[in-house]
Amino acid sequence: MSRIDFDASRDDASGTDLPRVDVLRDIPWGGLALGGMALIAISLVAFIKVTDDGATASRVTYDLAVARRISVPDLPSLPRPEDATSTIARTLRTRAPLPGSGEGVPVVQGGGIGLLPDTRGGLTFAPDARLTETGPHGQLPRIGRDGARPADVYARPAITSAPGVARIAIVVTGLGLDARLTARAIETLPAAVTLAFLSWGEAMGEQAEQARAAGHEVLLQAPMEGAGDDQTAPRMLAAHAPRSRTLDALHWHMSQFPGYIGLTQAQGARFMAAPEALALVLQQMADRGLVFLDASAAPGGLTLALAGATGAQAARADVVLDAVPQAGAIEAALWTLEDIARERGSAIGVVGVDGAGVDRIARFTQGLSARGLVLAPASALMQVPARTSAR
Repeated sequence: MSRIDFDASRDDASGTDLPRVDVLRDIPWGGLALGGMALIAISLVAFIKVTDDGATASRVTYDLAVARRISVPDLPSLPRPEDATSTIARTLRTRAPLPGSGEGVPVVQGGGIGLLPDTRGGLTFAPDARLTETGPHGQLPRIGRDGARPADVYARPAITSAPGVARIAIVVTGLGLDARLTARAIETLPAAVTLAFLSWGEAMGEQAEQARAAGHEVLLQAPMEGAGDDQTAPRMLAAHAPRSRTLDALHWHMSQFPGYIGLTQAQGARFMAAPEALALVLQQMADRGLVFLDASAAPGGLTLALAGATGAQAARADVVLDAVPQAGAIEAALWTLEDIARERGSAIGVVGVDGAGVDRIARFTQGLSARGLVLAPASALMQVPARTSAR
């Protein structure tokens, strides 16, 4: 064992003897060295663990900050898997607010109502191979073997609104003929506005994809026999044509471009009043997983009754906003649409595309949130079908 020898020297201040410690060679230096090294190793592991946890926490904080910056201040609840096919990755995809908008839509946030800016971001790529089959005139939409429907896969995901907040959908029709006016509608209107493309437009396929890339869901607008003599559109669906002829013409229109959620009519007063012809179209919508929007707001109508019989997901317009194509009348129709939405909880307005109308609709929609309403895609207001046929 070690030994302590006292030196004869004294402490000048106290006058006491001070011990002089001599540690002799018999101290176990090896054991102490190993113990010290072990202590250093333990300390190093603890340091690395704390540093790693700190880095991980910092990374999580950064990722959340990025998600909020490229999306919204507080992300809303995502649609349930059975309601939409959107993914978290697509929800967080970079989107920019509508230029000059500064407006938002009310959404549920932490038990209250917050504002979610209208955002733009590409929808699911079209065509989805699961949802296509070869028809006599090209590719036709179909229900996938996994049950996926084009109406769901190609739709714009709807925002979950607070209970009691009324929803308004606006569908702009007649796109695809005038390329300049169509581009203006795509770029100017909020992404939640649904756009309907005429099946015989020269550049409608390319511009329909541009619309979807900007976040708009799209409808296919097919020509149907109207009340007048102006039947100039190609392959017009006639009210009393043989079933095979109607089906062939319908399939031609449906093969013109992919990615639409369903069908709406161009003209169509006579066709929409012919039960057998309309039922054939609605049955095709049900069988192929598509929706149908009756763009006529005339009293009565067969659409919803036949949709229930065929299992088609459908809706009717509540207001044709440009039924009287004058600025004052359109403004009045917009306020009527808002009143209907407040009374019933939702409303659909349909308007043909024109330059002044695009700007008017853009201004109207940008003010909805301030008035306590939500702008929703048309697909969110479609009645749930009683049944869906598989193929």
